[in-house]
Amino acid sequence: MPDLTLTTFDWVPPPPRGFVRDLRVRWALEEAALPYRVASVPFDNRGAEHLAHQPFGQVPWLSDGDLSIFESGAILLHLGGLSGKLMPSDPRGRNEATEWLFAALNSVEMASLPWTMSKFMGHPTDTAAWKFVDDFLKLRLKHLEPVLASREWLAGSFSVADILMSDVLRVVDQFDGLSQHPACRSYVARAIGRPGFVKAHADQMAHFAAADAGRAV
Repeated sequence: MPDLTLTTFDWVPPPPRGFVRDLRVRWALEEAALPYRVASVPFDNRGAEHLAHQPFGQVPWLSDGDLSIFESGAILLHLGGLSGKLMPSDPRGRNEATEWLFAALNSVEMASLPWTMSKFMGHPTDTAAWKFVDDFLKLRLKHLEPVLASREWLAGSFSVADILMSDVLRVVDQFDGLSQHPACRSYVARAIGRPGFVKAHADQMAHFAAADAGRAV
């Protein structure tokens, strides 16, 4: 039985709650029914011990015995190696899931992150810079839409690729960015309707809310 500890922040301000990337790992662990613990590091004081595990001062990281893994994609690939519920068992399916996991990070999130950050921060949408960001995301979604219209999950069965892709897309959907892409929107709805996501999301929200009492918020 693996000895798994997921480390996240002890607290974050309300706006990013429900979107901090430890949720991706919680979700995978719930889908796989792998036992795990949650540990915390200070949000306000990211010291040397934190940087030893995550050199950019971010979260999450996963400890598996004496192995420490950072970056949500790398963690999900590690967990995919621990559970057939997260990765197809055949070589072709595993390759497809791996491809789409990297596509979620390198093709879709690369385009969506500037867009969603601008939305979170309330940047104006009548500028040339915004048009560039908006057009870049729309181009990625244009190519993704027919893929998701033709299949339930990216690699046949639900996998770590779907955890990553749907988590990237649901932030876009939060700001109505999928309104012209019904297959993408339906895909997100299927994914976040799964019990694993529902529990992971509730647990993350409860984790951060529990810290409010100890802070001057």
